[in-house]
Amino acid sequence: MIAPRSRPPASVPPASVPPASVPPASVPPASAVPRRVGGTPVSSASAPAAIPATRVAPMNPRADAMPNPANANPSLSAGDGTPPPPKKKLSRPKLAAIIVASFLVLLLAWPIGLLIWANGHIEHVAALSGAPNTPGTTWLIAGSDARGSGGVEVADDVSGQRSDTIMVLHRPSSGPTALISIPRDSFVEIPGHNASKINASFAWGGPQLLVETVEKLSGLTIDHYVEVGFGGVVDVVDAIGTVNLCSDLTVDEPHSGLKWEPGCHDVDGKTALAFARMRYQDPQGDIGRAERQQQVIGAIGREVANAGTLFNPGEQIGLLRAGVGALAIDDDSNILDLGQMAWAFTRASGANGIKGTPPLGSLNYHGGSVQLDPDLGPQFWKDIEQGNLPPGPVGGWPQ
Repeated sequence: MIAPRSRPPASVPPASVPPASVPPASVPPASAVPRRVGGTPVSSASAPAAIPATRVAPMNPRADAMPNPANANPSLSAGDGTPPPPKKKLSRPKLAAIIVASFLVLLLAWPIGLLIWANGHIEHVAALSGAPNTPGTTWLIAGSDARGSGGVEVADDVSGQRSDTIMVLHRPSSGPTALISIPRDSFVEIPGHNASKINASFAWGGPQLLVETVEKLSGLTIDHYVEVGFGGVVDVVDAIGTVNLCSDLTVDEPHSGLKWEPGCHDVDGKTALAFARMRYQDPQGDIGRAERQQQVIGAIGREVANAGTLFNPGEQIGLLRAGVGALAIDDDSNILDLGQMAWAFTRASGANGIKGTPPLGSLNYHGGSVQLDPDLGPQFWKDIEQGNLPPGPVGGWPQ
């Protein structure tokens, strides 16, 4: 406690008090006046010296009156008044991992974006029959023969849209993948109609009747239907550039427009289409044409899989545009099913695959139709379904 200033005793008259500079002898100094502290007299010898009166701040000020650096700038502390730890710099391995991950995201985003775009633009058609599933996966590939498509004039007497190319691609649960071309003039039973050439089913009932006809012939349920417009063959090959095709024939055929010298040649889209369609100057007729059709599709597949095409954005866009414009698929299929088909086609065309036709009986049957062997056919298709046949060619020219 701070000692108060001493005052003169009340018994001393004010008039007798001399000036403060000269205290009278009868008045003891203020320091000599005894004081009581807690009821106990305190002598002047032990009393502390007088302290001038000053204003002292309270001992317990309010907490919110004190300045807090954290309140001025919250980023300078962790909330309890302590400064935050310094930010750590990324180590080189972590920085490299982030850069690689970002690059992979961009690398994957491009093809995924292209596939999403293509899937949204590809045409879908009603084609599947809804028949019970059979083992494995089966694609039906049909070449649509619309009048004047691909810049090639057609010189025959069959009217309406037809399927000039019919291929069954089957991937069994086990065993080699098979690519079987059904000659377009094959004489078969057509559901709801009289027996006729198989390509008539497309003219009479479109994709759905063609699917039902192939299912009745083979016993295989078609899981995916893919239709290729002949004009699309021209566009796809031209988007790639050229494809390399080989034949030992000498051809100058006005029906297809093909002019060919024996050997292997790099050709454009129009020539590739004529190569696939020519049959009148082929000694094997439809059989030879089926082999050339498989050769054209295989050549396109090899060029598409070429690294120069896969990693060239410009060629990818051009190829996808051409492909989307050339293709139609069934309502239940998508662009990923097309990718699986391309993979299966590659396997069937390789050394461990099966390629050819069903067993044939005659090439001049019932008014120029192709007869499929009635005795060997049923077991042949069952072996294809189950993957029982060894790799290599099948069918072909009748023995």
